[in-house]
Amino acid sequence: MAHIRHDSSSTQKGKVVYNSGIVSGIVALAINEVDGVSLLNTKNKGVKLSFEKQGIVADISVKVDANYNVPTLAFSIQQSIIHNVESMTKYKVAKVDVHIQDVDFSENSAL
Repeated sequence: MAHIRHDSSSTQKGKVVYNSGIVSGIVALAINEVDGVSLLNTKNKGVKLSFEKQGIVADISVKVDANYNVPTLAFSIQQSIIHNVESMTKYKVAKVDVHIQDVDFSENSAL
């Protein structure tokens, strides 16, 4: 479980504690905001997080739509995760590694 102190200069004393599952959920929501991307259907949902001294390190495995530019999608995923985690929590994101594990070539894939 990760801990972070919230506004230590305030007269209120205490901590805001985020369970790692909550942060994983925020990361999953951030990925779902990017068109043309879906998390892999694995038991760990394609999200692995580690809480390091420099910040959160995210290791993400996704499936992408063949109609999208892969480098652009990877960059969009990174930006979405950084924005969502840092705005919804007080954590900093040190690194986001995106692994494209599958490509959807079906006719039903959205453009």
